[in-house]
Amino acid sequence: MGAGFKPRLSLRLHLNKSGIRALGVAESFRPGQKTSTLAGVVMRSDRVVDGLVVGRTSIGGDDASASIAALCRRLKRNDVNVLMVSGAILSLYNIVDIEGLSRKTGLPVICLTYKETSGIEDSIVRHFPEGAEAKLEAYRKLGGRKRLRLKSGHLVFARTAGLGDAEAKSVLNMFTLQGSTPEPIRVAQLLARAAAPRRSSRRD
Repeated sequence: MGAGFKPRLSLRLHLNKSGIRALGVAESFRPGQKTSTLAGVVMRSDRVVDGLVVGRTSIGGDDASASIAALCRRLKRNDVNVLMVSGAILSLYNIVDIEGLSRKTGLPVICLTYKETSGIEDSIVRHFPEGAEAKLEAYRKLGGRKRLRLKSGHLVFARTAGLGDAEAKSVLNMFTLQGSTPEPIRVAQLLARAAAPRRSSRRD
C-alpha cells in the first residue's frame, strides 16, 4: 500500500456506496511448475474494474501470505476497502495466514471456498512426511469456516479477519451477481489463467 496508508480493519463504511473497492485474488498453475501465477483485480461495487496486478507464489511453499501482500503493495493503492482471496490454501498446501495478511495489508480479509470438506490433515501428512508439523500448525490456525448463504441462494464458506460475519455477507452480496463467486474473484481467476505460463520452464 502507498505511503501514509492507514489500516482499515473494520468495514464500518457506507456499504451502499458505489465507490467501495474490493481486491479479488486468485491463482492458476499447471503440473510441473514450481510457482503459481497470482492475479489481483480491483473492482468497485458497481462492478467497474479499475486495477490489475499479477505476481507469483511457490507451489507447496509457505509464502502465500507474503506473496499476496506483495501483490497489494505493487498496486500502490490506498482506496481498497477489502481483500477477497479464492481459498485459504493455495498452490498445493501453501497456506494463507489470514490474520497476518490482514495485519500486513491493513485490510479486512475474506478467504472464500465453495464446497464443504472434512479437512486436509491426512493429505498434508502424506504430501509432507518430513515437514508436516509446520503445515499442520498453519492449517489449524485457520480455524473453522463460516457458512454464509448469499442473496443468490448459494452457500459459501468463509474464513475472515478484520470484519464480522454480517459485514462479510454484505460485502459478498454486493459483489456477487449470480452463483457463488464474487466478481472480483471471478475476474481474477480469468486473469490468472490468461497470465499463467502455458507450460513449465526452467525459469519457472
